Amino acid sequence: MQDNHYDIIIVGGGPIGLACALEASLNNLSYVILEKGCLVNSLYHYPQNMTFFSSSDRLEIGDIPFVTTLPKPKRSEALEYYRRIQQKFKLNIKLFEQVTVIDKHNDIFNTKTTKNIYTSKYVIIATGFYDIPMLLNIPGENLDKVKHYYQDPHYYANQKVIVVGASNSSIDAALETFRKGADVTLVIRGKEISPRVKYWVKPDIENRILAGEIRVFYNSSLSEISESHAHIQTQDGEVILENDFVLALTGYKPNFKFLKSAGINIANESPCQPEHDPDTMETNVDGLYLAGVVCGGLNTHLWFIENSRIHAQQILTDIKQKEENLLS
Repeated sequence: MQDNHYDIIIVGGGPIGLACALEASLNNLSYVILEKGCLVNSLYHYPQNMTFFSSSDRLEIGDIPFVTTLPKPKRSEALEYYRRIQQKFKLNIKLFEQVTVIDKHNDIFNTKTTKNIYTSKYVIIATGFYDIPMLLNIPGENLDKVKHYYQDPHYYANQKVIVVGASNSSIDAALETFRKGADVTLVIRGKEISPRVKYWVKPDIENRILAGEIRVFYNSSLSEISESHAHIQTQDGEVILENDFVLALTGYKPNFKFLKSAGINIANESPCQPEHDPDTMETNVDGLYLAGVVCGGLNTHLWFIENSRIHAQQILTDIKQKEENLLS
């Protein structure tokens, strides 16, 4: 094999990227995974105390059992599981190497990274959607006190914290920081806590709200943030609160600019799904595939690890068929 030339380049070293590498190995195709951060980078940046919604068996890849002590695995267990898989199968992965350009000439893809240039017959993009936060686009959002990612509740002990959002990440952050002694206010755009919140967490947050332990403003939004206060637009007018930190956990989106630069068509209307064949996962660019949650565009509740694991098999089945057609 020529140096830095592979049958398949896999962009993204998360669970689905690893699953694609396992399938490539099973089909005797050469590959390399290119990951801009650490192994399963997105999972690493999840909150430290996070518990998955799914049971461990639904997070398995490559038919390798994921054994946990509790029915719902924690972030640390998932990191260990996927690390062991990478090491056991010696999956070929380049860490801390970000892909900057993917272009195609004469049926060969040229993939440029921050460290090297690779060529391949096929490319699989499995980059997820956790890298670019959905911004509030209000004055003061650039202050250091505003965080779009949340990890450890201890940091917010004895602080006045506003948490924006009604989904799992927001509710987990509100409860965990409250239990570390933070004065917590929830700001929710809709009229209720999201029905998608984990079923064992939803009663907890509702009871904390009923008891007056966590303040909540429904049908409301932040309009401005200063070093010492935050402005909330409510149905009853503006409320100004003293504030130390704002956790704006309002969701994330794929890197559409990167996808477009690779030639992938993106729908202009929300949810801005990248064009791909749902049976093969091939995009409008021949030989360029999507895998995992990136396929949903802004619809980040469409794909998860558990229901997108099959993408690896779909893609490799199509690639194998293409290779057989070339030989016939």
